[in-house]
Amino acid sequence: MTTKSELLVQERDIVVPGEVLATGLDFLPSFGTYRSGEAILASRVGLVNVDRKVLKLIPLCGRYLPKRGDTIVAKVIDILMSGWRLDTSSPYPAVLQLKDASSSYIEKGADLTRYFALGDYVATKISNVTTQKLVDVTMRELGTRKLVGGRIIEVNTHKVPRIIGKQGSMVSMIKDATGCKIIVGQNGIVWLSGVPEMENVAVQAIRKIEREGHISGLTEKMKAYLQEVLPNYKFQERAPSQQQQPLENSDEA
Repeated sequence: MTTKSELLVQERDIVVPGEVLATGLDFLPSFGTYRSGEAILASRVGLVNVDRKVLKLIPLCGRYLPKRGDTIVAKVIDILMSGWRLDTSSPYPAVLQLKDASSSYIEKGADLTRYFALGDYVATKISNVTTQKLVDVTMRELGTRKLVGGRIIEVNTHKVPRIIGKQGSMVSMIKDATGCKIIVGQNGIVWLSGVPEMENVAVQAIRKIEREGHISGLTEKMKAYLQEVLPNYKFQERAPSQQQQPLENSDEA
């Protein structure tokens, strides 16, 4: 006898491993879910996303795993003969080769600390990830650069899309309100630079998004929050063509 199809959770519900999300054969499992008999269960902690009949979970925890095309904020941890090794805030470090470090020619044997020294942070783009998890990055893409000064904070990598916002809308709102330059790496490392008092406001805003990213209506909540802490801030709607794309031109105030 076939079980009646029934959805037992709602969009953006927080679920735990083993929790039954739906019964019957009408629903299909996707990322973070699995089928057991005629039921679909959660395989991890996450937020429910219902796309018609497909159920998947948005992770709330877990380390970043490098993906080709991601823009990340990484730290120089070693200087090699042929480039630099970077901490990607994941189990897998990355290598920045000389040929990918600059549009200018770098001679072999040159003092590489003139370009990037130990402890420097860079906004860089992942150009390749092998099946053995060897990660290559490049500094020859739009939005990549050495990060000078400012402040580094770490956030939950799974909250990065909410911090950036649709078409960069959320991070743009924080930048407009505080006047800070902000780069949000897909690996959960955020660089920001501005007047110290405004840096503090930007950090608190980012932390608020990190804490409340699972709540609906977040944009309006953040608008109200920024207007409360910065009474002189006037929220301005942006036309889609003026909105910042995620991680590109991200050094604009």
